[in-house]
Amino acid sequence: MSSKNLNLIAARKNSNLTQSELAEQLGVRKSTISNWETGYSNPSINQAVKISEVLNENLDFLFAKKVQEFHTKKLTKV
Repeated sequence: MSSKNLNLIAARKNSNLTQSELAEQLGVRKSTISNWETGYSNPSINQAVKISEVLNENLDFLFAKKVQEFHTKKLTKV
């Protein structure tokens, strides 16, 4: 089962951004931000880098290697 990404939630709130505002800056839907925060899905590596830049946070802090692990597993299934 997926767990909430509390670091992503905290970083977004510390940046005084709503999910809608962050979504607009990243060019995604608000529901996508919600999915990332709830752990339902993970951003692509490129999206994760952009999120870290927008929120001015360390990539590892935000995603704790979840993005890399998710995409590595996805590639090995092909």
